[in-house]
Amino acid sequence: MITIAELRAKHNKMSQRELAEKLGTTQASISMWESNPLSMNAVNIIKICKFFSVSSDSILGLGEAKS
Repeated sequence: MITIAELRAKHNKMSQRELAEKLGTTQASISMWESNPLSMNAVNIIKICKFFSVSSDSILGLGEAKS
């Protein structure tokens, strides 16, 4: 699983506020998604995945072996 915070860091250390502006949402939403990725709705998952060019499985931690 790759977190939104990790993706922001790899993307020129983008702030939550900058990402929120690019996605048309609020900084509070980005913060919530970072702490609980499953709180995102399908539309926002798609926006995040397209923006960072990653799969939804990697954002949501699907397909990973359970410990």
